[in-house]
Amino acid sequence: METANKSMLQQFLEATTLEQSAVTPASEGKAPPLAEKPFPPDAVRIPLPEPGMLPDRNVNFLEIIELRSTLRQYNGAYLTMEELSYLLWCTQGVKMVLPNGDSRRNVPSAGGRHPFETYLYIKRVEGLSPGLYRFLAFEHALLAEAALDEIEEDFLAAFRASQMVENSAVTFVWAADARRMTYKFGNRACRYLFLDAGHVCENLYLAGQTIHVGTCAIGAFYDEKLNAALKLKGESEFAVYGAAVGKF
Repeated sequence: METANKSMLQQFLEATTLEQSAVTPASEGKAPPLAEKPFPPDAVRIPLPEPGMLPDRNVNFLEIIELRSTLRQYNGAYLTMEELSYLLWCTQGVKMVLPNGDSRRNVPSAGGRHPFETYLYIKRVEGLSPGLYRFLAFEHALLAEAALDEIEEDFLAAFRASQMVENSAVTFVWAADARRMTYKFGNRACRYLFLDAGHVCENLYLAGQTIHVGTCAIGAFYDEKLNAALKLKGESEFAVYGAAVGKF
């Protein structure tokens, strides 16, 4: 009866304390989960421009912080492959691969676990056919998941602001593989997943500002519909956050 009288938030906080998360797969010496979602060995990977070859950008950091804003309307212009590569590098770029399968990236992540797969609903990127793609962070490449006519209806139906998604050049969706985080943090991982998503999206805002690409974070989506569109089971793998981007 006492549990029934507690709010959902109270129950969540109590279930995810450090005390509740003392025993984890990592503490028991179990092998870590894969750091990247597998793909068929014969899958066609689309290489992105190498991060080291991207042009340097001299920016006024305080100005970038002050000008950062949410933009929901875009002018229909295409992003270049270099610009898409830049945004992906700034949000999930792998700087170093560690022996245990962990990685050091351009965003912070609790315990260096980096639980996200980045899905891209691409409408307007030069050199890419519209459709759904997945970013392969360790390869810095794209993997085609579905053509536009196969995904458009289901993907748009998953968002409350579907018109903004439709008008974007690219819509990012960060989907968590919760096992990567629970491996080290147990129940506490439920808190860290959503904190990590905020770090990633803020990097997208700031990186976009440096190349005059507008960003609008998206939390208003229908979980079951979006997970189904991305072919995620909605249990250990599920969509956490999204963002529409486009030129302005």
